[in-house]
Amino acid sequence: MRNRSCLVLLVLLSCVDAAGAGNLPQVQSVPYVDLPRFMGQWYLIATIPTAFERDAWNAVQTYALQADGTILTSLSFHKSASDGPLKYIQAPAYVRAGSGNAIWAVRLFGPIKAQYVVAWLQFDYSMMIVARDARDYVWVFSRTPAVSEADWSAVRERVISLGYDISKLYEVPQTWAPK
Repeated sequence: MRNRSCLVLLVLLSCVDAAGAGNLPQVQSVPYVDLPRFMGQWYLIATIPTAFERDAWNAVQTYALQADGTILTSLSFHKSASDGPLKYIQAPAYVRAGSGNAIWAVRLFGPIKAQYVVAWLQFDYSMMIVARDARDYVWVFSRTPAVSEADWSAVRERVISLGYDISKLYEVPQTWAPK
């Protein structure tokens, strides 16, 4: 029941923030995303979180391209601690035609969809930033659970340049054991 309440809150926030996004310039997406290369596992390094993601640990987002062209997004994380309760959410995403595969609509439930813009993508597909025009949520992902201090500093500057309040950025603890 708690997960459903969080999801409902997320949907309401998405609807409300869409109205306020008109005052802000659109987030520019990357010109092109090679979807097969993009698919797979990404570690959530930092976020301005939705209500559902607040206090996440060891968060991992997985993308899977479906036969019909949709993308299945799956987020899993531990709540409040590395051994906290495991939380999980899946949602289909739809690539916006003409966007170079860089702008998606993620269906939360029913007809409710949230904007998802690949605003920055490292040339080797090792890191990325997902943003929204409303500047309410942002996600920094990496293919590895840890990033260098130089990469972290550079990506923070990119988040600022997108128009986000960096003081709201939550660094997601990634406590994965080395392999």
